[in-house]
Amino acid sequence: MTADETPAGTGPWDVVVIGAGPTGLAAAALLGLRGLRVAVVERHRAVYPLPRAVHLDDEVYRILHQLGVGEEFAAHSRPAAGLRLVDGRHRELATFTRERTTAAGLPQANMFDQPDLERLLRGNLERFPRVELLGGHELLRLDTTDPASVTARVRRPDGTVTTLRAPYLIACDGANSTVRTQLSVSSEDFGFEQRWIVADVRCAPGLDAWDGVHQVCDTHRAGTYMRIGPDRYRWEFRLLDGESADDFADVPALRRLIEPWVRAVPDDELSVLKCAEYTFRARVAHRWRVGRVFLAGDAAHVTPPFIGQGMCAGLRDAHNLAWKLAEVLRGRAAPGLLDSYEAERRPHVATMVGRARGMGRLMTGGGRAASLARRRLVPALARSRTVRRTLLDSRTPALVPGPRIARRTPRTVRGALLPLVRLTGPDGEPLLVDRVLGDRTVVVALPGVDLAAVPDASPSAWLTVAPEGGEGERHLARWLREAGVVWVRVDPDRVVSAAGPGGVHR
Repeated sequence: MTADETPAGTGPWDVVVIGAGPTGLAAAALLGLRGLRVAVVERHRAVYPLPRAVHLDDEVYRILHQLGVGEEFAAHSRPAAGLRLVDGRHRELATFTRERTTAAGLPQANMFDQPDLERLLRGNLERFPRVELLGGHELLRLDTTDPASVTARVRRPDGTVTTLRAPYLIACDGANSTVRTQLSVSSEDFGFEQRWIVADVRCAPGLDAWDGVHQVCDTHRAGTYMRIGPDRYRWEFRLLDGESADDFADVPALRRLIEPWVRAVPDDELSVLKCAEYTFRARVAHRWRVGRVFLAGDAAHVTPPFIGQGMCAGLRDAHNLAWKLAEVLRGRAAPGLLDSYEAERRPHVATMVGRARGMGRLMTGGGRAASLARRRLVPALARSRTVRRTLLDSRTPALVPGPRIARRTPRTVRGALLPLVRLTGPDGEPLLVDRVLGDRTVVVALPGVDLAAVPDASPSAWLTVAPEGGEGERHLARWLREAGVVWVRVDPDRVVSAAGPGGVHR
C-alpha cells in the first residue's frame, strides 16, 4: 500500500464485483441473498440514463424473481406480441405470434427500458446489509499475485485511492472491459461486424403499428422496430458507408428512415431520446477465468442484438456463477466446482451468438439475388414447425456435460432448466417452485422413489410431485414422465445436474 492509499472501510470482502450494469447488480444480489460480503465498484455515480438493452425472456424474468424484483419489473415491462419479417418495401414475409405465457404465467418476451431495470436492481441491493455499491469509483489496477486473494486498487470520487481485497473478483465491466484487458485475455471473433444506429423515440399519441418486433430484411438498409413502453419506440438501422448517427440526430432527418411507421404523425409529436452509433460484433472471450478472477456479461461475450439475448446472457452468467462461489466460500463444495462456470456458460453463449449472427445474415446478407430468395423462401420456411419453434420458443439450449453435469444423465433432461411452475404454498397461496426449492440442491421426484437409490440425496432436500396433485405438480410430474425419468437433481440455478429412470418402490 502506498502513501496515498487507504484500506477499504467496510471490508473484508468475500467477492468484489467490477461494474454495476445488470450483470454486476444481479451477481451482487445473488451473492447477497446468500449472506456474502460484496463490494460493487462502478465508475458512474448514478444509473446511466440512456437505454441499451430492451428485451429479456421468461428464463431471465425467472432470475429477476429470485433476485426479488420480479413483481416490480412487471410494472416496467410489456409483453412482445412476436416477430414479423418484412422486406425492404415493408411487405410482410412472415409473422410469428406469441400468444401464450409459460406455465407460471410469465410472458416469453418482455420489452423494457434498461435504466428502469437498473434502478430496480440498485434499489434491491439495499435489502442486503453486507453488499455495498461504490458509485463513482474507478478500477485502476488488479493485483493477482497473492494465491489466496485478488486486490483491486480503486480511485474514489475525491481522487484518493483505496484497495479492495477478496478471495474472488467478478469482472462485469462491459465490452471494453478494463479487467479483461489487464489480464490479456483475447477473444474469438465469430465473423460479424456491422455499423448500425439505435434511435429511441417518444410518441405520446402512440403509433398504429403491429405490436411486435419488426425485422426489415433488406440488403441495402436492414432495420428493426419495436415498442418498448406506452409511448416509447426503438428503431435500429444499418448504416451505409459514409453515414453516421449525426446524420439522423433530429426528427426530420430520422424520419427518412422511420417514415413507414410514422406517416400520420407530425414532427412535433415525435421526440428523439437517443440516436447513437453502435458496431454490432460477435465475440467470445477465450478464457472466462484467470485464477480467482471471472469474466461475466459483456466482459466475456458480445453478441449482435437480433435475437435479444445480449443482456440475458449476462444475467445467466451471474446466475450460474453466484451460487457456486457461495458454496465454495461456505466450504460446502470443493473449489473445482468453479471450473464448471466456463465449461457450461461458454458453449451456451457460443450457440446463442451463432443464432444471432445467423439472424443478422438473414436480414442483411447478399445482394439482389438474396433479396429475391428471401421473398420466396421465408414464407415457406415460416410454415415449418422447426423454424417457428426456433424463433419463438424462449427455451435456451441445455448446458453441456462437464465438471457438474454428469454425462450419464439422460439427454432428455441433462443440463436443462426445471420448468417454472406455481405450487400450492402452506397457506394455500400459489408460490413459484423456485421459492419452494430455496437456496439448495433439491431432488424432485415422482411418488414412490427410493431415496437410497438417488446419489447424494438428502432427506431434507426432497420434493415429491404427484400426478394427481395441483396444476403445478401435475405439470412437473408429466415433465418427468415424458423425459423417461422418475427423479432429477436440481441445483440452486435450477439446472438439472443428474437424473435417474429407476429407484421406485414396487
